[in-house]
Parts: sequence; C-alpha cells; structure tokens
Amino acid sequence: MLRTRLYLGLLPLLLLIIATGAYGIHVGRDLAGSLSRDLINNYRAVISSQQMRASVSLMSSALAPAVLGEAERRTFDEHRAAFRRELMVQSAASVGSARANFVGEVDAAFTRLSRIGEQQLEAGGMSPGPAMQERLHALIAVQQAIDNLTKRDFSAAQQTAARVEQLAASTEQVMLFTIASGFVLSLLLAWRLAASLLGPIRMLTASAVALGEGDLDREVPELSADELGQLARAFNIMAARLRSYRDATLARVLRAQRTMEATLTSAPDPVFVVGNDGKHEVRNPAAEQLAKAAVFAQGFPPEISEPLQQVLTTGEHFLPTDYRCAVTLRVAREDRHYLPRILAIGDKLTEFSGAAIILQDVTKFRLMDDAKTNLVGTVSHELKTPLTSLRMALYLLLEQNLSALSKQQRELLEDARDDADRLLRILDTMLDLTRLESGASSLERSPVAVSALLHRIAGEAHPVIDSAGQRLAVVMAPELSGATIKVDEARIRHVFMNLLTNASKFSPSGAFVTLSAAPDDGGFIRFSVRDQGPGIPADSVGRVFDRFYRAPHQGQRSGAGLGLAIARDIVVAHGGSIACTSKEGEGSEFYFVLPR
Repeated sequence: MLRTRLYLGLLPLLLLIIATGAYGIHVGRDLAGSLSRDLINNYRAVISSQQMRASVSLMSSALAPAVLGEAERRTFDEHRAAFRRELMVQSAASVGSARANFVGEVDAAFTRLSRIGEQQLEAGGMSPGPAMQERLHALIAVQQAIDNLTKRDFSAAQQTAARVEQLAASTEQVMLFTIASGFVLSLLLAWRLAASLLGPIRMLTASAVALGEGDLDREVPELSADELGQLARAFNIMAARLRSYRDATLARVLRAQRTMEATLTSAPDPVFVVGNDGKHEVRNPAAEQLAKAAVFAQGFPPEISEPLQQVLTTGEHFLPTDYRCAVTLRVAREDRHYLPRILAIGDKLTEFSGAAIILQDVTKFRLMDDAKTNLVGTVSHELKTPLTSLRMALYLLLEQNLSALSKQQRELLEDARDDADRLLRILDTMLDLTRLESGASSLERSPVAVSALLHRIAGEAHPVIDSAGQRLAVVMAPELSGATIKVDEARIRHVFMNLLTNASKFSPSGAFVTLSAAPDDGGFIRFSVRDQGPGIPADSVGRVFDRFYRAPHQGQRSGAGLGLAIARDIVVAHGGSIACTSKEGEGSEFYFVLPR
C-alpha cells in the first residue's frame, strides 16, 4: 500500500537519525559520567587544598606569641582538627591512585609540624634559635607538599578538559558528517518518492483538467494497486458515470427545450424574455406579432419600460392586480388592453439575468368591467331621481299630519320613508364607489397635522359613541406630535367615520372604542380603530372589504356592505393599504397605513 511505500522509502533516513541519536546519547553519558566526576573531584581537591593551607597557616599563627596559654592551645587544636578532616577526605578520595603519594607527603609534613607545635605548647612559649627555625622549616614543608598536590590536581583538571575538548571536536565532526549525509539522503529519498508519487498525480491532474473542459472520454492509467491506483479507478468510474449523466441530461434538456418552445408557441398572450441589458432573448409568436406594431418601433412603451427597468435594477417582480395598470396598445387597427406582469429571472449556472414580460390580454375583461361600472352608475343615477321624488312625497305626507290616516297607514308611510332613506344612501354610496373606480373623483390633497386630524375626527365621533353609552379613547404616539400628512381630509374623514361608526355599532354599552395613530415602517403612519365587540369569524375576516358582504352574525345592524369597500378604495387612492385583525369574543381592529 501507499503507506508501506512511504515507510520503506523513509527507512534509511530514519536509521541515520537513530544512529545519530545513539551516538549523541553515548557522548552525553560520557560527559555526564566519568568526565563530570573527574572535573568535580578535581574542583573539590583544589578547594580542600586551599582549606588545608588556611588551616596550617592559622596553626602556625597560634604558635607565634612568646607566651602560649590555653587560648593558643585551643586555636591550635581547632585548626589542626580541621586540617586533619580535609586530609582524611583527600586520603579517602586518593586510595589506589597516583595521587595518594602526594597526599602522603602532605600527611608526613603535617605530622612533623604538629609534633613541633605540641612541643612548643608544652614548653609554654617559643624557644629561641633552632626551635623556631625548625617550626618554620616544617611549615614550609607542609605548604610545599600542599602546592605539589594542588599542581597535580590542576594538571589532572587540564587533562580532563583536553579530553572534553577532543570529545567535542570529534562529536562536531560526526554531527557535520551526519547532517551532510542526511541532506544528501533526503534529496535522494525525495527524488525517489516524487518520481513514484507525482507521476500518477500528474496524470490524474491532467485528466481532471480535461474533465473540467468537457472531455469526459479521458481516462487515467492504473499503474499500481495502492491508494493511487484506487484513486485512478475511482476517477475512471466517475468519468463513466458523468458520461452517462451527460447523455441523459442532454436528452432531458432537448426535451425541455422543445416543451418550452411548444408552450411559448401555443401561449396566446405575448411573452418577451429580455436580458439585463434590455436585449430581447426570446419572443413567442404572439410577441413577434405585437413587436411589429408602431408603438414598439423604439422599444417597449414607457408603461412597460419603466417597471421593466425597476425589475432589472431591484430583482423584484412587478405583479399588478388592478386594471388601472393596464396598457392600451393599438394593434391591427384596434385598441387592445394588456396587463403587464414582469418577472425577475436569473440562473447562476448559465450566469443569465433578466426579466420575463407577460402581457396578459385583458381587453374583454376591461370592457366588461367598464360596462359593469357604467351600468351601476347609470342605474344608480336613473333610480336616484324618482327615488328622491318619492322620498320627498313621503315626507310631505307625514308632515301634513293627515287625520284621515289610520295608525297602521301612518306606520306603513313611516316604513316607506325609512326604506326610501336607506335606498337613497345605498345609491349615493354606489355612485361614490363608481366615481372612485373610474377615477372621476380626484383627490384634493393638503397637508394636515396628524394630531389636529385625530382631534377633529374624535370631535365628530363623540356624539355617535356617547349616544350608544360608550367611551372613545384617542392614543397618539409621541413621535407624531409634530408630524403632518398630505391627504384629502374629506375622503379620509369618511374612512375614519365609517370605521368608528361600525366599532360603535358592534360594541356593547360601556365599552371602549380606541382611535390610535403610530409610526410604521417605510415612512408610513398607521391609523387604527379597535372595538370591544363580538369579533369577526376567521372565515369572514378576509372578505369584509368585499362589496355587499356582511358577516353572518351581523343581522340588521349592518348596512348594505359598501362602506368598507369605499374606505378601501379611498385608502388605496392615497397610496396606502387597509386590513383587519379580529378574534371572536375579543373584538376587532381595523387599521390602515398612509405615506407621510
């Protein structure tokens, strides 16, 4: 295996390292063994000789006075004992060696000096003449013997130092030779290992590069049975599987391409696919036919090019849901209405980015919507005139206080009056809704302080809420104390009053109705009306803004179901949005956001 080849290839270098380590251990033991002991013994001998010299000098000094007493004897005995201790240590360390002769000379000279000193101490003082000369000659003899011993120890220390120096020189030569041998051996081993390992790796690298360039037929030779051979076999298996996957993928891609072409060809609506630079990449037959129109002579019309540029810049889809965003184009001598839907597309694999433009033909739906709006407006307008006359006649009849009318007849007239009032309100509401949808009712915006707007709305709502036995709470965030908003105050008042009236209508007596304003994300202001009523069922929350829709439990307390629809259209016309959150038994909250 490859591991075994590496071990065997590095074995000579490992043996050289082991031999060098063994030699280093031997040298270290030699230095720490006999040589270290010799140096330490020589050092101790020199120190001991110095102490003996000092002791013999102090012994001689104790015999110097003319009269010798007990003090001089104690000093003499003390230093003589110290000398003898050192002498015994030196004698024990020199047994069986040539140094013992030098220690014996010191012992003989010291014995003679010690005997002379005893004689002087017994005599009680220094004898003149020959006795003093004899003591001085004995002292000199001891010192001379100590000097001879010291010279011998110094010579032995020099010999030990010479041995250490010779051993260091030989060790340095051995280490230099080992380093040179190891360097040469490592070069040889590296060359051999590189030749045996890099060859297959180079072939594998070349095959991998060819594979990356799309040459899936390139294979790697299998030169061994070790890990490199296994890697080559695995690479060849991978290449074979990639070839199979390529063939299968190519078939799927061709099929997907044909399917996409068939889908685009059969699509009745024009479909354009453009790149990030605005260049047309794909167009279906309907788009090809539309591109021949005069409005496409300079590219896309502004109604399409502007949102297209925004999609290409931000990468976010443009998906309008209102017919007001429809584009009217003249095609084949007739006006066609298209609702543009622009999808941001991107593919990391092909590094393509751009957008898909789908022009949904809504001509039929636009005409139907216009017809419906016109019909509602016409019917409402035509019904309003006779209804107003009928309502006025009913009021006149009731105001005349005709005594000929029975109680039942009067009740019928009053019911007819109330129904006429209600029907007139419905017609007025339908007319407002028609004007908003058709754009005939424009907004008259003006800056209004948020605090002043809430104050005026609360003033108008107080009579309605107070008459129902409820309380109105106004909450405004401190951040909006100086904020202003540009709105059509009359229209926004209609939204507030509709929400507040509904909140009062469905809240019990003694409940709180909360009107609040707070800053919202993105530079918007959030207005809300919260009640403490029974709440709205979960399946009805999403439909409360639909026309003529009334929740199942509302009964006769609700109107025609157009108030919230008009409120939604007013808020949307201001560039905002409106929504509702509710939970049965915990009340409801209607809120809308408007841009500052």
